[in-house]
Amino acid sequence: MKVIHPAHEIAQRVKTLAQEITKTYSGCELTVIGILKGSFIFLSDLVRAIDMPVQIDFATLSSYGNADCPQGEVKILHDIKLNITGRHVLLVDDILDTGESLSAYKRYLEQKGPASVRICTMVNKTHRRSAAIQPDFYGFLIEDGFVVGYGLDYAEQYRALPDICVLETNSIDGEEYA
Repeated sequence: MKVIHPAHEIAQRVKTLAQEITKTYSGCELTVIGILKGSFIFLSDLVRAIDMPVQIDFATLSSYGNADCPQGEVKILHDIKLNITGRHVLLVDDILDTGESLSAYKRYLEQKGPASVRICTMVNKTHRRSAAIQPDFYGFLIEDGFVVGYGLDYAEQYRALPDICVLETNSIDGEEYA
């Protein structure tokens, strides 16, 4: 593994994102929805740095399983419990990759009548983007490579690494990542 964003750099970027989010939502009621499991580390650091009260809820989606790419339709395994009608919603995830999961879940949330739905991800990975979606806020732009750490995983491994790393020469489903 190669470290591409060390923990100190991540911490600074999270503070900057929190300042941007605080400014954007100033005077609003904000609900932050984390996508489990990947978002939990990032979301925890982010909401503590946002300088305003927030409601927090979580959802669990399934499209990847233990693979490195989506395996079909997006399923909501666990949905939010909070009423988001009329509220500003910030959807937080570890990575925006193909965009299929976040795009589908954003459309689903928009049907619940929120004032707005925006997306914040730690990693904006553009190489495999197939959905017409972009994050409103993101930590780091990564074009390609399989990234792990700081909540990002491969088959439930590597989430707890404090840095964001790329798997250099790991064969995943027959594909070499460098």
